[in-house]
Amino acid sequence: MRLITLSIGSSNLHVTRVRLSHLRAALAPHLVDTTMTSSAKADISLAAAHDLYALPIALAPSHARAPLASRRRFLKSTAGALLLSGMGSTLLTACGGNNAGSDQAPTPRLASLENFRDVGGTAAGYPAVDGRVVRRNAFYRSNALTQNAADAAVLDSLGIAAVYDLRTPGEIERASDALPANAAYVKINVTGREDVITPMLESEASAVSSMERAQRLYVTDAVQRAAFGSLLSQLASTAGPQLIHSSAGKDRAGWAAALLLSIANVPFDIIMQDYLLSNTYMANSISARVEARRQESGDLAANAEKPLASVQTSYLQASFDQVQSSYGTMSGYLTRGLGLAPSTVDTLRDRLLL
Repeated sequence: MRLITLSIGSSNLHVTRVRLSHLRAALAPHLVDTTMTSSAKADISLAAAHDLYALPIALAPSHARAPLASRRRFLKSTAGALLLSGMGSTLLTACGGNNAGSDQAPTPRLASLENFRDVGGTAAGYPAVDGRVVRRNAFYRSNALTQNAADAAVLDSLGIAAVYDLRTPGEIERASDALPANAAYVKINVTGREDVITPMLESEASAVSSMERAQRLYVTDAVQRAAFGSLLSQLASTAGPQLIHSSAGKDRAGWAAALLLSIANVPFDIIMQDYLLSNTYMANSISARVEARRQESGDLAANAEKPLASVQTSYLQASFDQVQSSYGTMSGYLTRGLGLAPSTVDTLRDRLLL
């Protein structure tokens, strides 16, 4: 056991490194306090991201911070330390927590939009650390909207008010969106480039390194921070269900979804597993892309292609590590990095949670 401190408002809460269910119980009196700051609310989720070490408003002394290897071990321990009491099933059914959202309509699986899914999960919705659940049918994520007629009809039925396209102009030109009925269309070019740049990579290790570097840029690059700030601001101010997508729906859209779930105080293990679900939803296209590369250029090229076509734990971890390194807390990244007002973060949290 190790002692950690969460700074909430003017008080320090001391808890040991134990299960998140115990952390939830220890935090409960504070979570129902309506005077709790936006910064403190956002920091609770990120504390779980780093081996349950606190990421308070003021960083803990360096000797109290978990080393990176320890944080990565924590991410691998999802079966034994899994989150809120009663949660042990797969993220595809999002079982656990309470049943507050159990009456929410199921999210459809779309054959022609393989990575289309609800940011809030399936079934009852993802649990937050305060015992609430994420509202479903509020925010969706997807790959590019090149759906067939049957799936287009399903999208139309969801009443989507706005679609946010995070791709470059070059990507949009090659595969333009088929918009749901009556949906506004907003282009937010996250990278700021005219087109994607495909690096010439010679090994699997270099491909992984390239992907991790791209994930860190979501935090360090001013253009990309401005893009994600604009996205979250518009999500907060627009009424009705909204959809976020990139080309594959796994990297840019994946970071956007991770930010929303962090704002909702969803434990980091769940955020990570939701992120990794892209590999499940996109299994067929990942295999096809890797095999095509193998036929074209051989086994070494195929090995380098797989990290580009899929997601790995280290990718999202790189972004969260960079948040800690650059801003200390998630709330610091949201407010100072993305330029969001605390009231905007609160609005998003209210939109996200039941």
